[in-house]
Amino acid sequence: MTIHPTAIVAEGAQIGEGVTLGPYTVIDGDVTLGDRVTIGPHCVVTGHTTIGADTRLFPGTMVGGPPQDLSYNGERTEVVIGARTVLREHVTVHAGTQRGRARTVVGDDCFLMAGAHVGHDCVVGNHVILSNNVLLAGHASLGDYVLIGGGAAIVQRVRIGAYAFISGLSGVTKDVIPYAYVIGHRGRLDSLNLVGLKRRGFGRQDIRTLLDAYAMLFEGEGLFRERLARLTEAMGEDPLVARIVDFIAEGHNRPLLHPLPKSDTDAQSEIDLLEAGV
Repeated sequence: MTIHPTAIVAEGAQIGEGVTLGPYTVIDGDVTLGDRVTIGPHCVVTGHTTIGADTRLFPGTMVGGPPQDLSYNGERTEVVIGARTVLREHVTVHAGTQRGRARTVVGDDCFLMAGAHVGHDCVVGNHVILSNNVLLAGHASLGDYVLIGGGAAIVQRVRIGAYAFISGLSGVTKDVIPYAYVIGHRGRLDSLNLVGLKRRGFGRQDIRTLLDAYAMLFEGEGLFRERLARLTEAMGEDPLVARIVDFIAEGHNRPLLHPLPKSDTDAQSEIDLLEAGV
């Protein structure tokens, strides 16, 4: 391992093989660093924190600090960061609370850009990208492959489903179904994340299936629960659609983002994008 002479490593810290610690970095005693973790200058890793192999922390990052929650009174809670994740300059990840999950989790292969904040008790899936200055309030939950644009803010306890895209500067106050595209200062459901799905390898037929499911759920007649029941009966066995249905069921009647009424022209433009291979 490579430890700069000015770095401080407390007794009890568990340091894996090939770890690099930069100047003036502080590693507290209840920290576990996996193999080949790289921590840049002026970082602080504190609390009961575990960081997976090959993860990199850039200058000024703070991981494991106490939660910004007035109920917290020094209880033992945790932060777990996965493998091969990148935390750029001045990212902050706070520990959980006893009245929450008691653990804040960031998954594998994530990329948290400069200034992003992950609040207490959040769960961030694998392959998630948080752009600059994204703010996750306490207890937020993000599925795999979620991408959030710069300056967006996610309200406490909001859940964002896998493969969703949240545009920059959006404030998200309700749960977001998987595969969704959210836009606007006060975030609203605009459509499906068509470009993102294609980039992730979803085939044309899969995207058509999801467009049909989206239309049935949000553009059909009747109450939302009636449309959800029809979707479940008609398409619920499809694994892609099942992810949406299961996400809604797991929310236990939590409020969902819904789209504004869409014109026929808007709907046709989505089909045109698909036909054009976008």
